[in-house]
Amino acid sequence: MQIVPGFPGYYFAKNINIVNYIIIVHYICSVKFLCMTPNKELQESRMRGYFIEATREILKGEGLKALNVRAVAERAGYSYATLYNYFKDLNELVFICVNDFMLECESFVEDQTRQHQPGRQRLKRRMIAYIQYFTQYPGIFELFFIERMNSIGSQHPTAAAIYRFTDRLTEADLAAMVGESMADKETAENIRLSLRNAAAGMLLFYMNRMQPDGYRTFMETAERQLDFILGKD
Repeated sequence: MQIVPGFPGYYFAKNINIVNYIIIVHYICSVKFLCMTPNKELQESRMRGYFIEATREILKGEGLKALNVRAVAERAGYSYATLYNYFKDLNELVFICVNDFMLECESFVEDQTRQHQPGRQRLKRRMIAYIQYFTQYPGIFELFFIERMNSIGSQHPTAAAIYRFTDRLTEADLAAMVGESMADKETAENIRLSLRNAAAGMLLFYMNRMQPDGYRTFMETAERQLDFILGKD
C-alpha cells in the first residue's frame, strides 16, 4: 500500500513525531487567528468610524431633525441594516457624537485659554470661548440646547451629559478661586450655576432671535454679563 500525505502512517514513515506535528499545526492555526483578529478589529473600527462620521456631519450641518438610520447609512455608503451590526440603535450614535462634540469644544476652549493660569480671568476667557464655539456650529447648538430629547438618551445619559458640560469647563478655575480666597464654596457653587444658565440663555436669544443684533454686540454683551457674574479683578 502506498503511503500518501494525509495518511497518519505517512508522518511516521518520514520520522516525524505525530505529537510534534499536532503542536506545529496548532501553532500555525493560532498564528493565523492572531493575524486575523487585528484585521477584524481594524475593519470593525473603520466601519464604526464611517457611521459615526456620517452622523456627525448630519448633526453639524442639518441638526437632529434630519437624523435617521437611513440617512446615516446612505451618507456612510452602506445599507441601514449594516448599521445594526456595529451599533445598538441610533441613540448610541447620537450619544457618541455628543461626547465627540464636547471633546471638540473642550479642545477649542483649551486652545483659546492656554496662556492663562486657573482663576477668574481664565474662567471668563473659557466661557467666552465656549460661547464662540456654539455660534460657529448652529447644528450642534440646536442639538445641545433646543432639540427635545424624549426619544434620545433613554439608554444613554445624553441630556445629563449636556447639562453638566459647563461644569467640566469651570471646575478647575472655580477651585482655584476658592483656593485663593476669591470666593467661598457657596459663592463658587452659585457662580457655577449662573454661568451654566447665563451662557445657555444668551446663546438661545442670539441664535434664535438674533438679539442682541450682530455678533460683535452679542459678544460685548456676553462679556459684560460674565463680568457681572464673576466680578472684576
